[in-house]
Amino acid sequence: MPLITGLLHVAIKTNDLARTVRFYRDVIGLTEAPRPDFGYPGAWLAVPTPVGEAVIHIYAGGPAMGPEGRAPVGAGSIDHVSLTAQGYGAFRDRLMAMGLPFREFVVPGTTLWQLFVFDPSGVQLELTFDARAETDAEPDLSPGRKYVAGENFFDPAAYVSL
Repeated sequence: MPLITGLLHVAIKTNDLARTVRFYRDVIGLTEAPRPDFGYPGAWLAVPTPVGEAVIHIYAGGPAMGPEGRAPVGAGSIDHVSLTAQGYGAFRDRLMAMGLPFREFVVPGTTLWQLFVFDPSGVQLELTFDARAETDAEPDLSPGRKYVAGENFFDPAAYVSL
């Protein structure tokens, strides 16, 4: 019987490699990982654990960009990429301090809290936390802060300072 054992990586195209790497490193907290020379610019970003699995691959040029040579904005058929995380309040404070738009959610009937934020290329991320391990205030589910599926709150201007 075939068996899926995990998520190896997600590949994201970008028109601004430096800004995208800064977002995943400085906002999300991933670390840069060694990347083979594919003959075009890019980066691999990893979970900061001893194993350091590369979970986000960034394409910033070459054949991966397609015939137009530019990355589309947004995620096409991908609605979001979900990452497990710890430190709900610290992440929320970091997003606020950086002026990045985000939304909050509680998965009904579970102990899962979520933060939704976009990367500079318009790819939506879902950061998922187990509330049993969190000590901060609960998610703010007020109008304008609560995540609503299908609602686009991406604002490219918010990422200019990254």
